[in-house]
Amino acid sequence: MKVLRLNCSALVTGRNSIEYLREVEFNRALVITGGQSMFKSGVIKKVKEYLNKPQKEVEVYSGIGKNPTTDEIKEGLKVINEFKPDLIVAVGGGSPIDAAKIITLLYEYPEFDIDTLPGKKLPEKRLRTSFIAIPSTSGTASEVTHVSVITYKDKDLKLGIKSESLRPDIAILDGNIPMTLPKNIAAETGMDALTHAIEAYINKSSDDFTEVLAKGAIEGIIEWLPLSCEDNDIKAREKVHNYQCMAGMAFSNSGLGMVHGISHAFGGRYNLAHGLTNAVILPYAMKYNSRDSEVNAKFKKLSSAVGCDDIINKVVELNKRLGIPKCISETGISEERFLEDYELLVENSMCGSTVVNPIKIEEEVMKQLVKTVYYGTDINY
Repeated sequence: MKVLRLNCSALVTGRNSIEYLREVEFNRALVITGGQSMFKSGVIKKVKEYLNKPQKEVEVYSGIGKNPTTDEIKEGLKVINEFKPDLIVAVGGGSPIDAAKIITLLYEYPEFDIDTLPGKKLPEKRLRTSFIAIPSTSGTASEVTHVSVITYKDKDLKLGIKSESLRPDIAILDGNIPMTLPKNIAAETGMDALTHAIEAYINKSSDDFTEVLAKGAIEGIIEWLPLSCEDNDIKAREKVHNYQCMAGMAFSNSGLGMVHGISHAFGGRYNLAHGLTNAVILPYAMKYNSRDSEVNAKFKKLSSAVGCDDIINKVVELNKRLGIPKCISETGISEERFLEDYELLVENSMCGSTVVNPIKIEEEVMKQLVKTVYYGTDINY
């Protein structure tokens, strides 16, 4: 028996769907966001406008970074405990949404501590706080998942925290909002979504429902992501926004793989953008995993579905077209620093989603894989 949770209570889609906030009932709403982009684009202004009701209070907490840390969670917790909202509205990329999830969890359950949260059995429900997620990027799908990724600086590692209590009640996919994304961010977050879809599709825990969602997301992202980045076309941006959400529904049920395990190691150590590291690592992981007969058969299906000879080469070409670096060294991490951190990177890459990779990864193999993704060498082992 397998219990699937493919969505939140409501998924609101379409251009201008942010206006749905007018219909939401609350007494005190805390809006949580990242830096200045959502202010400059006018999105936060609209959120406050649509939440503006007589005798209701709205407060905004901003400043969540691209890889939210335990320190940022603690700062947000101070704000939420003082304001005591009954509604959380997380606006922005996956980082502020992820941070808002954990801040809300700790607000409702103060007996838990962010420093010791990973690995704990967490409550399955929120009892007094409604949660709405409005993504501005088309990548993490945090708006529909039960996962939050937080950077633990003391471990130099990004860790995924999972609980049904983290899944938002309402997700709003407004096609206008991702129009604010610069080309490079649209590319990196889009490749993040493609990684989610591919890893979900080939995961051994995949099932009929998640396979269809993942495969559809792969086909859609490969078709529309280049147009989204190159033409800044609203139809293409909206398509990618929807497909990345489907990828999230898939992976939150089936799991991911070693792309994310390795990515969290590099991202946690060097504060690299998650979508960027995923994009770089993805083709190498696909090549290694293709030695599994089931995975290889699925890659052949994908190749046929997107009209190419080899889906792995298709991903390599897509990365090149979008301006994604070929390897981690091209992101600016020096060889000297990499070699200093090598053992730590190997150790941390063995954690997280690597555990559920289609092929069990031994440490000796991971030592080679970490060097491969850094230098961009061929996989011949």
